[in-house]
Amino acid sequence: MRQPLAFRMRPKNVTEIIGQAHLVGEGKIIRRMIDAKILHSMVLYGPPGTGKTSMAIGIANSLKLRYKLLNAAIDKKKDMEIAVEEAKLHGQLVLILDEVHRLDKAKQDFLLPHVESNLITLIGCTTSNPYHSINPAIRSRTHIFELQRLQQQDIINAIERAIEDKTNGLGTLPILITNEALEHFANSANGDLRAALNGLELAAFSTPKNKDQEIVIDLSVAETSMQKKSFSHDKGGDAHYDVLSAFQKSIRGSDVDAALHYLGRLIEAGDLDSIARRMLVCAYEDIGLANPQAGPHVLAAIQTAERVGFPEARIPLSVVIIELCLSPKSNSAYIALDAALNDIRKGDTGEIPPHLKDSHYQGAKQLGHGVDYQYPHAFESGWIKQQYLPDKIKNKQYYHPKETGKYEKNLKQIYQNLKR
Repeated sequence: MRQPLAFRMRPKNVTEIIGQAHLVGEGKIIRRMIDAKILHSMVLYGPPGTGKTSMAIGIANSLKLRYKLLNAAIDKKKDMEIAVEEAKLHGQLVLILDEVHRLDKAKQDFLLPHVESNLITLIGCTTSNPYHSINPAIRSRTHIFELQRLQQQDIINAIERAIEDKTNGLGTLPILITNEALEHFANSANGDLRAALNGLELAAFSTPKNKDQEIVIDLSVAETSMQKKSFSHDKGGDAHYDVLSAFQKSIRGSDVDAALHYLGRLIEAGDLDSIARRMLVCAYEDIGLANPQAGPHVLAAIQTAERVGFPEARIPLSVVIIELCLSPKSNSAYIALDAALNDIRKGDTGEIPPHLKDSHYQGAKQLGHGVDYQYPHAFESGWIKQQYLPDKIKNKQYYHPKETGKYEKNLKQIYQNLKR
């Protein structure tokens, strides 16, 4: 059975790696390891289709080291024991472990001593951020390198190489590909080279030859072969949290266009729950007292979105996102509370003033509890000056009003008047 084109086109050494010049370019860290003929255990992480496993194989081949390719989720501990026995018989072995974040404790405990002794050089591959998902015992024994999403020109270069390669690619076929088709494959792949090569292979073998016995891959063929853009967004993965982070930071920074872009990504992923949670947080964390109506507006938009569902849900979401972005911003409320919590956790509290203590029981008066308390509603202004904070912190000021919105400007004036 013929292997897929993406598999056959894997680089044989680091010079054939597409992109990732920050790691394998001249003078960069992985190229320096290879030039020095020294290989350390590492974890390669990045989005799907960026060439993690291919890079690992290319590294092993460049150093002329034997390698074994396993998957931490599928392969058993017995498979790893076989790899170690091979290393003991034949010398150092590079173990390329896909989905390394799914390595369970039994497999990890078996491998670690052999990684420590360098009998096994581990190259783990994962789409998950290793600082979140990989056991510290492995992280402490490996270098961690992030692979970047491939650029459009990188993918075009790889497609052209695959079309010309007569040994592993499609070079034996009479393929003519238009510039528009090339660009469509590259754009639609969204940085995922595997998706682009899969689309190319489908186009090449499903397109009949013309009267000149040529396989012409034009824009219409490319569009048919890659009907939907390869949108990489794993709800449980690292990319998901990066999008959510960029989403909230764009709202906080009042960038409407960026916030709508990241909202669009989350909508494409169908992740209404995360959108709702993050917008509610923004309304209170980032807008806060500068526009207190933002919270109820967001909640109403979320309830509408949940009721109508996608694709119509995007309409109320777009309205409230623009309001959040263009609202004045203030984080003064939760910063004030955090300052109070910080004092409490440090033990900087003090005794509650006696006149504020509970007086609704027999004998409270004899203890001085509630005595001299002045009831604000008994005064015409609805306010009377008296001490509420404990003596130890009676001069503390936690709330520092901002002037980014009309509402909080008014609050600031009232607050300062009361302080005076």
